[in-house]
Amino acid sequence: MTQKDKLAREYFKSGYNCAQSVFLAYAQNYGIDKETALKLSSSFGGGMGRLREVCGAVSAMFMIAGLEFGYTEKNNDIAKARHYELIQNLANEFKKKNKSIICRELLGLEENVSSPVPSERTEQYYKERPCENLIGDACIILNKYLSNKKAAE
Repeated sequence: MTQKDKLAREYFKSGYNCAQSVFLAYAQNYGIDKETALKLSSSFGGGMGRLREVCGAVSAMFMIAGLEFGYTEKNNDIAKARHYELIQNLANEFKKKNKSIICRELLGLEENVSSPVPSERTEQYYKERPCENLIGDACIILNKYLSNKKAAE
């Protein structure tokens, strides 16, 4: 277990959503304060506002990838394509390990099951949810890419 993986898991177990947990674990590396990090990533929990779409841990992994590897030139199609390829690679690695990047599929929920009311965080909640492990997987995958970048520098 890496330091970021451990930290993200701890954030989740303390009550933050999956996106907040992953994003917050890396935010300080980019000069983003805790409050801003939590607000920025808050909408992505529960598969984007509990819509059960893209997993919040995956969304946060993409946000960190954007901070680290993102492009800024609006008409640079080469940079854009290179970044989108990275995002697709991250998604594919997550899918290889977990079969999906979709929250409802990862949780085994039926289609159109999306209440805005968060589940109560109980001991049973943490036992039944794979979220802590999914958060860990997102961090491990992201760390691999971050390490590869540092090795190339």
